[in-house]
Amino acid sequence: MSNQIHGAQHFDKSKRLEIKFSEDVMQIAQSIISRYPQGKQKSALLPILHLAQAEFGGWLSPETMDYVASILKIKSIEVFEVASFYSMFNLKPMGKCILEICQTSSCWLNGAEDIVKYIEKKLNIKVGETTEDGMFSIKVVECLGSCGTSPMLQCGASYHENLTFAKVDTLIENYKSESKRKSYTDLDYKNTL
Repeated sequence: MSNQIHGAQHFDKSKRLEIKFSEDVMQIAQSIISRYPQGKQKSALLPILHLAQAEFGGWLSPETMDYVASILKIKSIEVFEVASFYSMFNLKPMGKCILEICQTSSCWLNGAEDIVKYIEKKLNIKVGETTEDGMFSIKVVECLGSCGTSPMLQCGASYHENLTFAKVDTLIENYKSESKRKSYTDLDYKNTL
């Protein structure tokens, strides 16, 4: 692996040696990999990246991507190409709760831009930033498939639809009180209308 995988992030061999799935997560990863024919392990890349992101602090460091590549027996650059393509993967440290606001047509027409501005003001950060306490990050993303209940945002596996400023206040307070990292692999997801 090169010393530099993207941007200013450098590959640290000593950190790479520390990265290893817990036994439970490795069992899940092996179960996912076993669904695909021998030699086609790369097909498991997306779900394995979700596991890695959830297991290693909510983002994919160069060392984590190298670890995923070693599990799937593919090149590190192949992992980076996929991780850097999808907005659901984070290539830098993020807050425990990433508020991903849909900015596609239906959401935009129904006030997503106002919701983004409201959240930025409420949390005192801009899109792409994280609050000082490390609790929240804001992202704008493309269609999340909830056009009929727009505007909406996703946090981890949970959808929050038909957003109003009052609903945003409530969900931010709820996430703050839980103080728990949210992930796409969460089983306690909820959809709120």
